[in-house]
Amino acid sequence: MSSLSPRVVIVHRASEYQTLIEQHGTRGQASFFLSSRDQSIEKVEAVHSVLQDSITQTKSSVPSDWSIAQVERADLDRFLFTDNDIVVAVGQDGLVANLAKYITSQPVIGVTPGSEMSEGVLTTRRPDEVSNLLDLVSSGLATLEPRTMVEARLGNGDGLVALNELFVGHRSHQSARYIIRDGDNEEYQSSSGVIVSTGTGATGWAKSIMTATHQHLQLSPTERIAVYFSREPWPSQVSGCTLSSGLVRSSGGLLLTSRINEGGVIFADGVEQDFLQFDWGQQVRIGIAARTLNLLSSGDS
Repeated sequence: MSSLSPRVVIVHRASEYQTLIEQHGTRGQASFFLSSRDQSIEKVEAVHSVLQDSITQTKSSVPSDWSIAQVERADLDRFLFTDNDIVVAVGQDGLVANLAKYITSQPVIGVTPGSEMSEGVLTTRRPDEVSNLLDLVSSGLATLEPRTMVEARLGNGDGLVALNELFVGHRSHQSARYIIRDGDNEEYQSSSGVIVSTGTGATGWAKSIMTATHQHLQLSPTERIAVYFSREPWPSQVSGCTLSSGLVRSSGGLLLTSRINEGGVIFADGVEQDFLQFDWGQQVRIGIAARTLNLLSSGDS
């Protein structure tokens, strides 16, 4: 950290309650909408209150001579982070993955509003721990986990990075056709797309694939290795399924060439709205990203 007082950037997402009010205008209208579907507004309102209390407690933990910024997930692409920031993500695990591509070397503290709101993989700390954790980070005594990220880079230089996984395929998840090259091995495939996962992502989408295919690959979140899976590759006279999975150990170590006439996409960490086009003839190299997500270790207190 620099000699200047740090800035704490509190990142959160809009709650379901806030989204309902935005869509329906008033609490009464939102309540009527939910009741027409045999649901109650009280539950989403209670979750909203817990989140707001956690944000308030987090803000009150920041020393008075430090500055504070607050940003919603939807506005991350318009927010300017600085090298002097300490980022505090308050919410679900996915929030940390969503913000990872917008920061560089800033330390990140993942805070869960409650056990029912997070799996506790990336947001593991309680709001009442934040004060001590900020002291640790600012003094340089915190243990930061450099979590591996993966990167997709097109031939024109456009790229995406991901903390959990990258998806390459058709935007509607119908059959995608492409040529996959892993080292000296190459194959034409027709599948539901390719997933490239880090050790962090191995607890999410990749875990469901490994469970279904009985392939259990152990990856540490900080290990500079990723794993790829072709989803349901179709064996035919022209398409194969030999390269259905493998390890990615370097930058740009996996090469895919699109044979998708229209609708080919690449997106990161489940955010389908932020994508790269991957139509016929385009090539993408996927490998280990140079940068990492510097997440505060769950062992620090």
